[in-house]
Amino acid sequence: MTNPELQNKAINTLRFLSADGVQKANSGHPGLPMGAAAMAFTIWTRHLRHNPRNPKWMGRDRFILSGGHGSMLLYSLLHLTGYDLSLEQLQNFRQWGSLTPGHPEYGWTPGVELTTGPLGAGLSSGVGMAIAAAHLAAVFNKPGHELLDSYIYAIVTDGDLMEGVASEAASLAGHLSLGRLIYLYDDNKISIDGSTDLAFTEDRAKRFEAYGWHIQHVADGNDVEAIDAAIKVAKADPRPSLILCRTIIGFGSPNRQGTQKAHGEPLGDDELNAAKDNLGWPKEPRFLIPEDVQVFYRKAVERGRELEADWKMRREAYARLFPELGAEFNRRLIMGKLPEGWEATIPTFPVDPKGMATRAASGKVINAIAAKLPELLGGSADLAPSNNTKIDGLPAFQKDSHAGRNFHFGVREHAMGSILNGMAVYGGLIPYGATFLVFADYMRAAVRLAALSHYPSIFIFTHDSIGLGEDGPTHQPVEHLTSLRLIPNLVVLRPADANETAQAWKVAISRRDGPTVLALTRQNLPTLESPNLVEKGAYVLKDFGKPEIILMASGSEVSLILDAAQKLAEEGKGVRVVSFPSWELFEKQDEAYRESVLPKSIQKRLAVEAGTSLGWERYAKSTISIDRFGASAPAKVIFEKLGFTVENIIAKAKEL
Repeated sequence: MTNPELQNKAINTLRFLSADGVQKANSGHPGLPMGAAAMAFTIWTRHLRHNPRNPKWMGRDRFILSGGHGSMLLYSLLHLTGYDLSLEQLQNFRQWGSLTPGHPEYGWTPGVELTTGPLGAGLSSGVGMAIAAAHLAAVFNKPGHELLDSYIYAIVTDGDLMEGVASEAASLAGHLSLGRLIYLYDDNKISIDGSTDLAFTEDRAKRFEAYGWHIQHVADGNDVEAIDAAIKVAKADPRPSLILCRTIIGFGSPNRQGTQKAHGEPLGDDELNAAKDNLGWPKEPRFLIPEDVQVFYRKAVERGRELEADWKMRREAYARLFPELGAEFNRRLIMGKLPEGWEATIPTFPVDPKGMATRAASGKVINAIAAKLPELLGGSADLAPSNNTKIDGLPAFQKDSHAGRNFHFGVREHAMGSILNGMAVYGGLIPYGATFLVFADYMRAAVRLAALSHYPSIFIFTHDSIGLGEDGPTHQPVEHLTSLRLIPNLVVLRPADANETAQAWKVAISRRDGPTVLALTRQNLPTLESPNLVEKGAYVLKDFGKPEIILMASGSEVSLILDAAQKLAEEGKGVRVVSFPSWELFEKQDEAYRESVLPKSIQKRLAVEAGTSLGWERYAKSTISIDRFGASAPAKVIFEKLGFTVENIIAKAKEL
């Protein structure tokens, strides 16, 4: 047990390292770190299993600072406990190139488990981490050999709980009874506008209780013993836990604590010094770490080594007793490698004028590769029969069947995206989630965070154009492909037929450094004869004579331009047909390859896509596209009315 004086010094060290960092940067949020320091101290020194010298140790617990604006609290914890984050980095908070950006970024700062920028993202992705932990434990753990027993801890804020994504994720977490999810709520009753009474007066405890969570209250968020006791009780309960800790934002600041002035701006030198006086802390030097506090926190290094060493011994014993599972554990969770020869399970489809919808082809691919890829799992936002995401013959992931690989996310697109991110970053899994392309808007924040953070999440968006027909413009995506293509590090694939869909899945599975979108049709498409070079992003599908014009398209429009090219060739025109499933992959090819597909000498180019025209100007002189909303009618009628016909393609080509 830490003596009270040292414990108080250790907590104040967190407060003032954070406040000093914000003050030096003249930017940031001192209030959360000062108010939540005791909660963070309790988690990190009494409960969190981690190894500062190996942040990726698979047996660790996870900690999420969902209120990412309080990032200096996390950076202070990481530095003090011995992660590879120097004091100089804390002193360069929010500066160009530093490892201490304004909000925590996964993959940038050692020890940061998630990118927590938009409020609600950390809380929701933590649910995904808890799902991953539960699933992997169900798959690998054996009685007496529990290698995977991680807890997911988080500090969550008023802003997190206000965001709609939190409601979606918390509802699902309660339904699934994710008992290793323990969230401490920084209940300081202050937001940027002022008191939370301005807009947030619901009973948060009763709300989460209704979701199926275990609820506790800690009257004083500075009471380490009460927080510690509450965490112990939470660990013993089979439900996810929310511990409401009554805190004071900016604790210690005599003129700003408990007000919105402590939230999002530096205290200022005078107020910072007054806070230090108030809590008995030296005004100078800034970034003070007392020697006994440093020694105390750095015990985490040796403790982490011991925890991991013990875990490795248990893993070696496990591998001897269960050699097949041990080898699979090593492949998936230690090495992070795909199984040898998994690509051989990808199906090929015969040429067929009737063909099938690419959503149907995707379902066949999922089922073909699922046996060879036990890490592949996922589902949809209550649209599995439409999205074709079910793995046949396998159970669903439910509270009593955590080994299940089929997921029912419910009508919760936003949470589904964030949960996929948490599952993807946890390790050992390849998660996918599906909905209609038009509802990508609901999960755009999660898709963007996946791209920013290099999470290998797979997003399946079906019903990808006006081709979905009678449901009308509310359900017909026109701008969505363009919108998604704008996101850096996101690969968007819109395959032209069943075989391109199969190869698109190969790209998605192989891509481990960022997310992938598969945009798939509702309607049947002919299965074409082609070299199927999807991984190149674009390729020559067929040349009719010596090309004098290039027709290019993605997805459902490729078969249209192929038919148009055939007719133009019959009239003596030289036509090149280019299938263009992915702009991003094409741009990654070298200049020689891009020139071989789109020679600069051929400037007569027509792009055809059932979406907005924006962006195609980089590749084509003219487009047949949709710069308006769709309409409610049978798909064939809409395509005809909006110009997606062989006859119109021929006419536009002749104009060029």
